[in-house]
Amino acid sequence: MFKAKVYVTYKPSVLDPKAEVIKTALTRMDYHNVYDVLNGKYFELKLTGTREAVEKQVDTICDQLLANVNMETYRFELEPITEDEA
Repeated sequence: MFKAKVYVTYKPSVLDPKAEVIKTALTRMDYHNVYDVLNGKYFELKLTGTREAVEKQVDTICDQLLANVNMETYRFELEPITEDEA
């Protein structure tokens, strides 16, 4: 059993309006050393199967549902978990 931690963010070439608002607000709050802000989505999936099968399945899920591959990029981490943690 595995836990997949999925991180989805805009591609560098796409303007992220929420991140820009946050960056502007931080500047107004006198945090002038904040150079950049990255806003995104986070998902956790628990899956059963072999590591190879789970990696392939999570990649497909991200491509088909969790990320808009035209505007967003994603990465994920797999952690083995025991049935007690599920």
